[in-house]
Amino acid sequence: MTDGWEPTAPGVLRLPSGRLVRGRALSRALPPGALPEFGLYLLGREPEPAAWEARWIRWPDFGLPSDRDAARDALREAWARAATERVEIACAGGRGRTGTALACLAVLDGVPGREAVGYVREHYAARAVETPWQRRFVSRFR
Repeated sequence: MTDGWEPTAPGVLRLPSGRLVRGRALSRALPPGALPEFGLYLLGREPEPAAWEARWIRWPDFGLPSDRDAARDALREAWARAATERVEIACAGGRGRTGTALACLAVLDGVPGREAVGYVREHYAARAVETPWQRRFVSRFR
C-alpha cells in the first residue's frame, strides 16, 4: 500500500530536485493516505484549522497574494520543508492559486521563471495558473 505522496499519486508534483509537493483543492475531500506535515493554504479568508502545521496566505480567487513578501517567505518555507516533509499547497479549486504557488516552487528549485508555468502544467495540471497576472507573478518570482 502507498502513502499517497508518490510522484505518481494524483496531485503530487515532483520538482526537478526530487522534492514532492501535493497540490489539491480544499473543496474536495482530503485524499487517502498519509497526512501532510505542513500545509500552505491560499485563500481569501482564513481556512478551518488543520490537524497539522499550516500557514495561510490571503490570496483572493483569480488574483495574487495580498502581501507578496509574506507569500514569498511562505513559498520559500514550503520549498525548504518539502526536502524532508510531506508538504501540500491548496486553494479552493486547486488550479489557479495552487498552480501559481507550485510554479514558484519550481522556480526556487531551478526551473527558469519563463518555463515554470509550463513545467507545472505538464507535471501537475494542464489548467494550472489561470490568469495573465498569475503567469507574470511566476515569471518575476525570485
